[in-house]
Amino acid sequence: MAEIIVRGTPAATVADLPPTGAPAPGFTLTRRDLSELRLRDLAGKRVVLNIFPSIDTPVCAMSVRRFNAEITKHPDAVAVCASMDLPFAHARFCGAEGLEHVESVSAFRHPEFGARYGVRITSGAFEGLFARAVVVIDASGQVVYTQLVPETSQEPDYAAALAALEAARAGA
Repeated sequence: MAEIIVRGTPAATVADLPPTGAPAPGFTLTRRDLSELRLRDLAGKRVVLNIFPSIDTPVCAMSVRRFNAEITKHPDAVAVCASMDLPFAHARFCGAEGLEHVESVSAFRHPEFGARYGVRITSGAFEGLFARAVVVIDASGQVVYTQLVPETSQEPDYAAALAALEAARAGA
């Protein structure tokens, strides 16, 4: 369990993020077109998991925009932007914003994702949603970087996540 701040109030998550150096927990998430995306579908690619409470909040939207722009600079990498929002909300947002370089996905069919990655909020106003976090996975499926953002109104550390992504390429 980790402690975070949601709108100025302490909240807890179900567990800690996966440790660096460990195999990334498998997952299945639902794409905007309602098809399934599995971690194993991304085998051999470097992955940035951008996890957040809701695409309909300003900070979450900004993180999806930013990773959409940044991932194009990283060949053989994919940005997976995950929340509990329905796939329709992801499709609406990405369509309106013209975001084509991220896999914007929903855990509505697979809430176990929140437990496997330790991000499901278990108390407070956002209970049931995901904490803001970034997990970088290398091409061999190992976790190489994690950040649990302490306050949901803060953006993740893009520079650190992207540096880890680049280091994972150099280490391949």
